[in-house]
Amino acid sequence: MSPPPPIDRFASLRRLAETLAIAASGGAVLGLIGVPAGWLSGSILAVAGASLAGRPMYIPTLLMRAIFVLIGISLGAVVTPETLHGMATYPISIAVLLLAMTVISVVGAGYLQLVHRWSRVDAFLAAAPGGMSQVLTLAIEFGGDLRAIAIVQSIRVVVIAVGLPAGLSLLGLVGQPVARASGTLSIAVLDELAILVAISSVAAIVAHRVRFPGGLLFGAMISSAVLHGTGLIHAVMPWWVTNTAMVAMGAVTGSRFANTSPRLLLNFVAAAFGSFAVAVAISAVFAAVLISLLSVRAGEAMIAFAPGAVDAMMLLALALSLDPVYVGAHHLTRILFVSLTMPLVARWNARSLRIKSEPKPPQKRPPFQD
Repeated sequence: MSPPPPIDRFASLRRLAETLAIAASGGAVLGLIGVPAGWLSGSILAVAGASLAGRPMYIPTLLMRAIFVLIGISLGAVVTPETLHGMATYPISIAVLLLAMTVISVVGAGYLQLVHRWSRVDAFLAAAPGGMSQVLTLAIEFGGDLRAIAIVQSIRVVVIAVGLPAGLSLLGLVGQPVARASGTLSIAVLDELAILVAISSVAAIVAHRVRFPGGLLFGAMISSAVLHGTGLIHAVMPWWVTNTAMVAMGAVTGSRFANTSPRLLLNFVAAAFGSFAVAVAISAVFAAVLISLLSVRAGEAMIAFAPGAVDAMMLLALALSLDPVYVGAHHLTRILFVSLTMPLVARWNARSLRIKSEPKPPQKRPPFQD
């Protein structure tokens, strides 16, 4: 038996450099023009287009694991003492939100299974109302169809991020944009960042070693959320680190689009818009019920219940002069709910499907009796 051919490290580095360059270009196009979550979505679209064109896109495993940890730290930084307090002051609204997210997950997954004949795991991950980074991480871990899931999730993020503020503006449900203060890096901030990265990295490694689903991302996210939510850490990852991680994550996802036929891609897009319509319709119904029950502004309820990216929705709340505490509390609840339940349900679905696919052992015939 002949030994395997030697690895061409220079070819791998060239492929990696080309992949990151294409991802950065695509992310910058949408990110710099102000599209929320544009760095991630633009990177996915650019690398996916290159993959469909036949270019060999490549992201090494070690870099991919580091990306998961950085994204988890950034997601955990959304948690603050103010948002935790907001969760306690809106019990009815939070309860309606959790019910809405459950209905969206179940109905959306059922739609994809019944109409588009998707598998149970792929349908559940694609229909998850938020947490695209976590969804893609779980899709990689459970061997899901990453191309299909990424298309459905990306279209949801882009359409909500672009269409929702435009729709609210046309309806006159927003105010004037507010100015945001800019901070500077100091020695104290750098010290906090070092502590944050160290603790979150250890937690991510431990979660990965105990085989927690998506352990690298979820371990870092939970530790970062605890540190920020308790007020022990106030520093957050610099914007350029977060954007770089989003671009690299988009490259990981976009590279999975290789060898996808136009017909298959069209089927994915149809499934994406169908499941998006289901999620938006359900969110609108629950938001309308909430507005009729409580004295909540329509714009705030719609932003709070929109199944979009957390960072994008928070930025929209600030830019549209809506209550960031109310919006942040609801999206924090949504992301925690999705993040904690999604890996468990995905693992249960994968296990149940695996059990059903295993052949049953032949049953022994009972001995003959008179």
